Amino acid sequence: MNHSNFPSAACRAANLASVSGMTGRLAAFDDWLDDVLVERAAAAGEDVETYVARAVASRMVADHVPDGGTSAEELIAHLSKPGGLVGSGMPDVTAVVADPERLHALHATGLLDSPPEEVYDRITRAAAAALDAPSAAISLVDVDRQFFKSKFGMGGNSPQERQTPLDQSVCQYTAANAAPLILEDAPNDPVFKNHPAVAAGGVVAYLGVPLINQGGQAIGALCVFDQKPRLWSTGHVQILTDLAELAAERIFASERSAEQ
Repeated sequence: MNHSNFPSAACRAANLASVSGMTGRLAAFDDWLDDVLVERAAAAGEDVETYVARAVASRMVADHVPDGGTSAEELIAHLSKPGGLVGSGMPDVTAVVADPERLHALHATGLLDSPPEEVYDRITRAAAAALDAPSAAISLVDVDRQFFKSKFGMGGNSPQERQTPLDQSVCQYTAANAAPLILEDAPNDPVFKNHPAVAAGGVVAYLGVPLINQGGQAIGALCVFDQKPRLWSTGHVQILTDLAELAAERIFASERSAEQ
């Protein structure tokens, strides 16, 4: 380790004071570990207390096991409140997400707030199995939220668990760009490291393919994600694209029938 890159003595003293002012749970750290902690926090552009709190938050989400108690989505929502443990450097895609034609295409499907259906659940299960991913979802991106028409490996199916605020959605960027989004190690991505779901540890690797109607409007995405880095191959992208097309065929079946 190159100690010449350590923060200044004054910065180190301030950060160590921050450590000592916390709960004392780092008391087992020796001076060398304290130095490394300060160095890593400085490299992340954070004070030590924020850096440690973010690490704890990430572990809380990573260790979450659905058991009828607190959901991962609920954890992330609390960790992402204003002044919480998230950054604010994500691109603004509001204009695309709120586009009236896109929203009309979404609402015309009638799927928002609809109950789970086996035809869609088969697709998310197939996506997770084919890509060996622990979680998959068909996400519909509304103006202020994302709604999960289907999800796999993501907890329960109560109304609260089937939607998140829009700022928790990675799929909104897949839909806004109307193109596959590939994230292999999001915490080290210069843009997506700032996303609330990434900063809280809920998403590390993500692969999403947009759900697009005949008019070119992307209403959401079929995605898989993991809490560890993944290398997504062109084969993975093709498989997910094929499954997304199956989902889109089902979603927009009435639209196609009307055109014939």
